[in-house]
Amino acid sequence: MTSQPKTSQPASILTPEERNLVRLHVDGPIAVITNNRPEKHNAMSDEMDRRLWEVLAELRDMPELRAIVWRGEGKSFSSGRDTGQIGVRTEDISDLEFIERGHRPTQMFLTMPCPIICALKGWVIGGAFERALLCDIRVAAVGTRMMLPEVAHGVIPDSGGVARLFQMAGHGVAADLALTGRVMTAEEALGHGVVSRLVADEADLDAVTMAMAERIADAPAFTVKMARRTLFNLSAPEVQRSINEEAVAQSMVFASDDYAEMQAARAEDRTPVYRRR
Repeated sequence: MTSQPKTSQPASILTPEERNLVRLHVDGPIAVITNNRPEKHNAMSDEMDRRLWEVLAELRDMPELRAIVWRGEGKSFSSGRDTGQIGVRTEDISDLEFIERGHRPTQMFLTMPCPIICALKGWVIGGAFERALLCDIRVAAVGTRMMLPEVAHGVIPDSGGVARLFQMAGHGVAADLALTGRVMTAEEALGHGVVSRLVADEADLDAVTMAMAERIADAPAFTVKMARRTLFNLSAPEVQRSINEEAVAQSMVFASDDYAEMQAARAEDRTPVYRRR
């Protein structure tokens, strides 16, 4: 694996309530991360993100860890970004710096020392879908719905998920999801290799993903490490390159006339007139 990315974030102290937004349970060689904002379908807030990065950094420093399961409490894995915080920024920094700072901890999904298995259910939207795509394995319950709605909000997916979709499903499927924002069902995702297994319901989802983690944890540690190294070298460099390009593209989008026109048209309840710049 490559060297670990720096994950420095603005200094902050999480309250007990904020720490509970992402729960962590470690039992011997297996860790379970749980998105815990079920009343909001686990929509990701700034506080939830900070807790997630804290959890991943803690797990990264556990050499005895062999597998991680990432799941969601309630009906959904995650409905994506909390819409109440979209576009909200409290610091006077450039768009590029803002995006790149978020990308640094995001890349921990690529460089964790052990596999991450995602247990997907309900809604899996936007950045949450992209983060799941960066993990090693995805298992979905019947009824799971995945989508990348960013273009409808005037921005682009920027966490490497499109590159992963391209690798898994090809240009046509990646373009369809990224440009139309349509829903991909669990059954379609299985057909494209986006998820590797489909289970009947939430109870099966937890049982299957935990059994997978236990099987990985029981295998020879060095063998698993070398298998993941091979997979990493096949796929991760292109994803990391895409993330770097997405940061520049997204900062250009934020500064574009068309993005400003979309925002203005929505505020004024009128049809936007785009100038393609």
